[in-house]
Amino acid sequence: MDESGGSGRPQPGAGGPGPGTGPDKGKPRRPADPGGGILMGRPFGVPVYVAPSWFVVAALITWVFGGQLDRVLPELGGARYLVALFFAIAFYASVLVHELAHTVAALRYKLPVRRIQLQFFGGVSEIEKESETPGREFVLAFVGPLLSLVLGGVFYIPLQFVEAGTVPGVLLAGLMISNLIVAAFNLLPGLPLDGGRMLRAVVWKITGKPMSGTIAAAWVGRGLAITVFVGLPLLTHTGALGSATGEISGFETVTDALLAAILAAIIWTGAGNSLRTARLREHLPELRARTLTRRAVPVEAATPLSEALRRANEAGARALVVVDGQGSPKAVVREAAIVGVPEHRRPWVAVSGLAQDLTDGMKVPAELAGEALLDRLKATPATEYLVVEETGEIYGVLSTADVERAFIKAMARPAA
Repeated sequence: MDESGGSGRPQPGAGGPGPGTGPDKGKPRRPADPGGGILMGRPFGVPVYVAPSWFVVAALITWVFGGQLDRVLPELGGARYLVALFFAIAFYASVLVHELAHTVAALRYKLPVRRIQLQFFGGVSEIEKESETPGREFVLAFVGPLLSLVLGGVFYIPLQFVEAGTVPGVLLAGLMISNLIVAAFNLLPGLPLDGGRMLRAVVWKITGKPMSGTIAAAWVGRGLAITVFVGLPLLTHTGALGSATGEISGFETVTDALLAAILAAIIWTGAGNSLRTARLREHLPELRARTLTRRAVPVEAATPLSEALRRANEAGARALVVVDGQGSPKAVVREAAIVGVPEHRRPWVAVSGLAQDLTDGMKVPAELAGEALLDRLKATPATEYLVVEETGEIYGVLSTADVERAFIKAMARPAA
């Protein structure tokens, strides 16, 4: 199953902090290597990872497909599992091509792609920013299923020149059918599937509101989840997807029900995540450095902590900035360090010993807001930042803990 962009960007994942994706205890960061399993390469500069769960599904595919081969090509014996393993690898290579289609389209639109991950039920292209227009969103979603359809045709052509009852014939037929299934499944019109993103783009175009498109596609996705949970076992039990004999064992019934439950849970969760991240994005412009900044008082490096805190209390400030003799900011006193100093020792501790030296990346313009603010914070991980006016005058101190709380509050608010 493909969830490209639906779980990896902020979206749809990773372009803005929030629960699970943003500042970790007040320390947002953009790692150079996002991780996520075994690194397989960097096509187009985007890291491709194989998650540990892939090995589970590869083993499952090998076992199931190997059993099917025993009925079609019994002369293979134990070698059928090697053929089945080759099929599993080739199938996921097709999934990778599907994801690369999303990646190339995203890069064409100058949208950063964090990584591609092959996992239990397919692949995920983690695109960090939203498309600017519904047309681009539609194209970005459609290219994946389109490539899967093309791959189905690519495997169909040589299939016409080989015998059906041979290893090449079985492999080509299996890869053709599997790619057609991937394309058809991802075209279902519900988030987090590609078809859901296409539906979102259509509703966005009609209403002019991306949030309306997300709500519609997410609720259709939840409907799909219920349909899969109820309908897949019924189809198998009635023989529509069962064996040729129509005889289904109790083990197969339990397996089908478990598979349906897992698929339904993934779709339902993905749809819910899409709603939450869309709500976050809608409120993102409201998060401004100026409104989140704590008022600060300037103190010199040798000032005792107790005296610095007294000045801050008198001024109604909640932060301390270390300045030199000319009043130029040099460091920000860390809140966590202040808390760690017992009150009876504060007259004997200079603020310089509790401060973090300022770098250019830790100086944030007061007018920054939304994604521009988040990108600035993620580029230079820190617990506190100095917020300055255009003139360079000190405005205050921005704590990443405050940013995180603001995100949680935004996530809890209903969408407009």
